[in-house]
Amino acid sequence: MDDRMEFMNRREIRRMDTRIKAIKKAAQELKTLSGGIPAVDCNVERILASVKMLEINISDVLDLKA
Repeated sequence: MDDRMEFMNRREIRRMDTRIKAIKKAAQELKTLSGGIPAVDCNVERILASVKMLEINISDVLDLKA
């Protein structure tokens, strides 16, 4: 049962990692599209800071397990 749980956890972590990367890409694209609108750029930076925390919590753990 432990092996099955480990497999499920890794699979879910991979799914979360994929979503985190998509969010990061979307935020970066939004900043490009903003054309320098300060409010958008500021909020995108906040989003990217949150994404960085997700990467530390999820994506980096996935790299360690590989």
